[in-house]
Amino acid sequence: MLHSTDKIIKHKTGLLNLAEELGNVSKACQVMGLSRDTFYRYKAAVEEGGVAALLERTRRKPNLANRVDQAIEQAVQDSAGEFPAYGQARTSNELRKLGVFVSPSGLRSIWL
Repeated sequence: MLHSTDKIIKHKTGLLNLAEELGNVSKACQVMGLSRDTFYRYKAAVEEGGVAALLERTRRKPNLANRVDQAIEQAVQDSAGEFPAYGQARTSNELRKLGVFVSPSGLRSIWL
């Protein structure tokens, strides 16, 4: 019997427990409205990494190519904290005077 109070994986452990209880994978999948393929994926994940392996994992990879240097990001945040009334264009111009080159639209991306 698998136990979990985590809402995300409760239905997954429920499927595995029901199959064990009924002794019939097909019937458990039919009752839960899932495919047998899904059951066996869940079962393999539990056998590999335990119940924690059932947590959702994102398939998206972060796009780090669009990130600015940490120094530029820090300069933008410092400027925004020091001069909160400045807009994107003025902040960009003021930072350019300090040797930090970032476009106004780039600033918006950093602020968000």
